[in-house]
Amino acid sequence: MYKVLVADDARVMRFATLRILKKLGLAAVEAEDGLQALELFESEKPDLVLIDVQMPGLDGLEVVRRIRQMSVGHWVPVIFLTSMEDDADFSRGIEAGGDDYLTKPVSPVVLEAKIRAMRRLDDMRRELMAVTLELREANERLARLSQQDGLTGLANRRRFDLDLMREMGRARRERRPIAVVIADVDYFKAFNDTYGHPAGDDCLRRIASALRGTCRRPGDVAARYGGEEFALILPDTTEDSARQRAIEAMRAVAALEIEHRGSDVARTVTMSFGVAGSVPDAEVVADTLVERADRALYAAKRSGRNAVLAWSEQQVSQAPPPVDFDVGEAAGPATLH
Repeated sequence: MYKVLVADDARVMRFATLRILKKLGLAAVEAEDGLQALELFESEKPDLVLIDVQMPGLDGLEVVRRIRQMSVGHWVPVIFLTSMEDDADFSRGIEAGGDDYLTKPVSPVVLEAKIRAMRRLDDMRRELMAVTLELREANERLARLSQQDGLTGLANRRRFDLDLMREMGRARRERRPIAVVIADVDYFKAFNDTYGHPAGDDCLRRIASALRGTCRRPGDVAARYGGEEFALILPDTTEDSARQRAIEAMRAVAALEIEHRGSDVARTVTMSFGVAGSVPDAEVVADTLVERADRALYAAKRSGRNAVLAWSEQQVSQAPPPVDFDVGEAAGPATLH
């Protein structure tokens, strides 16, 4: 029920106002001074305040100033009740936070009209706030969708670029390592040719889920880099540690056991990984790290696919021979047979 707070130190005037409100079917609470009005405003949370300007202690103007401070972001209409008719008094009331005023004695007809007007304004404000909230939520959803890959639900290329730039800046300021992993599904065109594009989409979704599972820290990012390529951003991670994470990811994909008759390296879907890590400086920017990881990936492809190769390893040998998969392996491309 619509609730009205009536604050007036004159008992007769307060009683008359309460009687009018009762006839209008409105609930009411009454205060006989400013301090009580503030207490009731906070405890009762009225929908409308009718308040006398002149009251002992805190006058109506000061009470309304404090009400506005207490209810920032939540508008409650305030109508001043006054026996003064000076325009300057009305101006001071508006400056204090009031919305309208009525001269005493209060006319039942005028009071009802004022209350109807205030309720109408309040309804309009609530509708506007609801629309504004819906619009903000829609914009937030749109922003999320604009940075999310529609097929896999991972971060898209745009989000990857933004996150990498941010994390590179932080790593440079704090002199912390950061690593990037670029991965590619082996013989994915042959997979689509053999099983069809719907099966290919399902394959990418399952791989995305496996890669997402390797991102255990809040700052880690898994992204669909494009087509059948994926990428990981691993803040506070050295190249060697990132290589181990890539091996975990390779094993996670292998554990999916997605049949792939068109592959030349295995009977199930496999991936190749390129890893690059560094403590960024003026010469190592985001593009540098991505380019290094990309070159390591293609070196892993040339080495026979189904492998993990780091940039520092790729520098030693452009085409290192395949090595049997071993989690404890410290050098050479990790492969899975």
